[in-house]
Amino acid sequence: MSDTTTTTGGAGKLRGSIGVVGIVFLVIAAAAPLTAIGGALPVMIAIGNGAGAPSAYLIAALVLLVFSVGYAAMSSHMVDTGAFYAYVAKGLGESCGLGAAGLALLTYTAIQAAVYGLAAATIQGLVVQYGGPDLPWWMWALVLIALVAVLGYRSIDLGAKVLGVLLVLEIGIILALSFGVLVKGGAAGIDFASFTPTSFFSGSPGVALMFAIASFIGFEATAIYGEEARNPRRTIPIATYAAVIVIGLVYALASWAVVLAFGSDNVAAAAADDPAGLTFAAAAHFLGGPAADVMAIMLVTSLFAALLAFHNAISRYVFALARKGAAPRALSRTHAKHGSPHIGSVAQTISATVVVGVFALVGADPVLELFTWMAGLATVSILVLMVLTSVAIIAFFARTRLDTRIWHTRIAPVLGCGGLVAVTGLVLDNFTTLIGGSALLADILLAVIALFFVAGLVVARVTRQNRAGVERDRELTPTI
Repeated sequence: MSDTTTTTGGAGKLRGSIGVVGIVFLVIAAAAPLTAIGGALPVMIAIGNGAGAPSAYLIAALVLLVFSVGYAAMSSHMVDTGAFYAYVAKGLGESCGLGAAGLALLTYTAIQAAVYGLAAATIQGLVVQYGGPDLPWWMWALVLIALVAVLGYRSIDLGAKVLGVLLVLEIGIILALSFGVLVKGGAAGIDFASFTPTSFFSGSPGVALMFAIASFIGFEATAIYGEEARNPRRTIPIATYAAVIVIGLVYALASWAVVLAFGSDNVAAAAADDPAGLTFAAAAHFLGGPAADVMAIMLVTSLFAALLAFHNAISRYVFALARKGAAPRALSRTHAKHGSPHIGSVAQTISATVVVGVFALVGADPVLELFTWMAGLATVSILVLMVLTSVAIIAFFARTRLDTRIWHTRIAPVLGCGGLVAVTGLVLDNFTTLIGGSALLADILLAVIALFFVAGLVVARVTRQNRAGVERDRELTPTI
């Protein structure tokens, strides 16, 4: 009789041979570039800073790049699939670490649920457009959950290959649109107004920066896959820098092209008139109608890639917590053949079904409520988590002196922390706008974030008490 799991002292070890390119694919897939350019960008332009939106992406990338310096330096001294949770635990102690784990699980569960809503609504619209049946959005969400469950259960190498194919196609259509606009000179010629301080600070730059940061959610996955990477102490730092730089440049180039497609002076009005169709209208005009249709279909593959990436991240967080004794031990098992956290993957599939099911049962709108509320919740949660991680990195190197490079262990982490605190302040100031709801709803969602952090602290206390009880029992048990 064969066992489907492998354990080491009751806890499994992840296996894989993913390299820098594979990890970068996983991270960029989570960022879902086509979703950002086709969905978030028009809203950024309409209610944010208009033609200055490309600058917001560059500033967000710069803040995250500076943060990544300390993050990458610390990854050279530890390899743990818990990523942010593990880093905070190392720097600030196990209690804060489990509080951070609560925020991480909330972030990825919320953003994945949000994407399920958007993806299901997108598929529903496309199927009806092409003459198919008008099925409820939640049925398409269940289909997506099933597909993600199958791939998430198996080896990370298979998931990386699937995401790699989808991502190449996605980036390809984005670059085709960008170069198509640039080659034809846009609507009124090529200009660089988008990258001037005047454009960035016009309108509501805080709203634009808020959407820009949200478009990078998932970049911590470089460390999450450390145990499944070849030579992780080298792979993770390189993948972290590469992911942030590539995402930032793709966003900046594509958003600039969309601005030029309508003209720097007219793009804000065009976005306000048709936010859902802005990017697709640009594709139809500069690449032809069929290109816009292909882009609309590829938006679904972009969202699917993000769903798979977030699924993998959550199942590995759960695995890391179980291995530390902060979650049921069964979740720390790994598959004998695939080397994947398959029990954690199944648990994540169940939780996604429950969250999506609750919104479906109450008749919530998949975009205006499920997507908007959960995306806003995830944005604030991940920012708080990154601020905690920055402080943990500073504390870790100050205490251990394992790395004496001043820029990597002191200056960059402090600058990154300051930048993240500033961005967090802007997001909180515009949070009600981000979720498209009332002040009461905003307060409730922020309270949920605090609740998950506190829940992590409580779990840490209970875990310590249980360990102490086990140790006392061992001391009192007579030896024979």
